[in-house]
Amino acid sequence: MSIFLAITLVVTSLNIPEDEREATKSVDEKRDPKTEGMKKSHKELHDEFDKFRRKYILVYLVIMLADWMQGTHMYTLYLSYGVNISTLFLTGFLSGAISAPFLGSAVDKFGRKRSCIFYCILEIVINTMEHSTNFKILLTGRVLGGISTNLLFSAFESWMTTEHRRRGFPEEWLSRTYSEASIGNGSMAIFAGILAQVLEDKFGHIGPFQGAIVLTVLALVLVSGWEENYGEKKDGTKGRSSIYSQFIDGWTTTIKDSRVWKIGFTQALSEGAMYTFVFMWVPTLLSQDPPGGVPTGCVFSSLMMAITIGGAIFPPFQSLISSVYSKTFSSEILASLIYLVAAISMAIPAACMSGMLQLEDCFIITVISFLTMELCVGLFMPVAGILRSKYVPDSQQGAILNIFRLPLNAIVVAGTYATDVLDTSTVFALISIFLLSAALLQASLINNRVPREKQE
Repeated sequence: MSIFLAITLVVTSLNIPEDEREATKSVDEKRDPKTEGMKKSHKELHDEFDKFRRKYILVYLVIMLADWMQGTHMYTLYLSYGVNISTLFLTGFLSGAISAPFLGSAVDKFGRKRSCIFYCILEIVINTMEHSTNFKILLTGRVLGGISTNLLFSAFESWMTTEHRRRGFPEEWLSRTYSEASIGNGSMAIFAGILAQVLEDKFGHIGPFQGAIVLTVLALVLVSGWEENYGEKKDGTKGRSSIYSQFIDGWTTTIKDSRVWKIGFTQALSEGAMYTFVFMWVPTLLSQDPPGGVPTGCVFSSLMMAITIGGAIFPPFQSLISSVYSKTFSSEILASLIYLVAAISMAIPAACMSGMLQLEDCFIITVISFLTMELCVGLFMPVAGILRSKYVPDSQQGAILNIFRLPLNAIVVAGTYATDVLDTSTVFALISIFLLSAALLQASLINNRVPREKQE
């Protein structure tokens, strides 16, 4: 798997998009009126984009490494404390669901950079609270954790997409940033598993959380060097709307614009399926009792490598779809295909577990299906980001991205509950249905009208 990853990264690094190779062209600069000069060479603009992309990706990698380090050891930490683990996890999901509809409006009102800084401060506080064995303190930490998770998956992306456009970078270049973020996410997950284990061996179960505090402080310092941007008024003026108007405008746009709510439900269904799969893969493999046992550490690393490979092969796949079909709707077409493949990959273990599919070695087929699913995760992370940036207005990014998390948290809670009360084959069938529904919703956007403000 490691060799395959290395080959993939080398090949995709040589596949530079056409617009990034044409360094001699001149492009019109679509910038804020405060910027000097009306034209820049393609090379100058691209060099500036590379600098901007690296600045964002660096912060993204640091915060995702910190987040993965907590996630890999939170269960074992709470187990060592002897507390009610399910209550703590459920509290985090409910907190995220309740705060999501309102939090995004505050992100747009008070600024995306300030929201990212607030996220870092919250994470430092939360990981400090994890040192306590007092259940009430841990419960409070989970309430704050639900809020911080919403900020993690809305404030940073809102800042990046708005800043990308404010600086006048071409829309096509967004896919490069999302692809590298997906590659980095998988890579950080692998590294987090190793680093967290080293810290746990040295400092005990709390070690990974202490490491997360150090990383979050580093992220806080890096974010402090970012420029600020906000959600603007509907008329495009620079004055900021009130929190109430941001809240109302966000909900109004989501409900009235079918493209926006379809993107939201697609995200909820696909990510809800992904989180449910995360709860299922270990017990599913263990239940098959293969000879020699299940090397869960190796399987986890392989799954994370699959995500990284997915992110790496996204740009050439996007280019292929653009050349064969429509460049305008290449992201919609690719997303539909990705969700369809993911749905099929989850239908296979469902058939194996139920006995519908009679195979000699169901374990190997199940592992391959799981790797295919994670490969699709690595692919749909960047394409979902591109589609959000395409259909969600810049002025309401924070508000609407948090609204999307309301159905997502509901599906995650339902999926978590399903893993406790339904048999394995039924749960995988549900995951497959979620992904198939996401594919159909995504396909309905093909040949849909692109928002006028995103065409200009």
